[in-house]
Amino acid sequence: MHPTGHTTLSDPESELRLPKFGMQMVEGTIAEWLVVDGATVDEGQEIATVETDKVDAALEAPRAGTLKIIVGAGQEVPVGTLLAVIT
Repeated sequence: MHPTGHTTLSDPESELRLPKFGMQMVEGTIAEWLVVDGATVDEGQEIATVETDKVDAALEAPRAGTLKIIVGAGQEVPVGTLLAVIT
């Protein structure tokens, strides 16, 4: 991971963390994983949906690779929590 938090092309993996969708957002729930653990995903592919108290949003894969899910569907977690890794 680049010091700025952005993935660089040389990174062997990319972390997918719960983003902050609004100023007041402190947590969110993984409503559904749209792909299964271990699946190959494409960059920009919608891979999960997140519910917050104000919005439902799709999460996209930051890069192509193999998805390793860390946080299961239905779990409520704080902003910044590591949800999955793509290698």
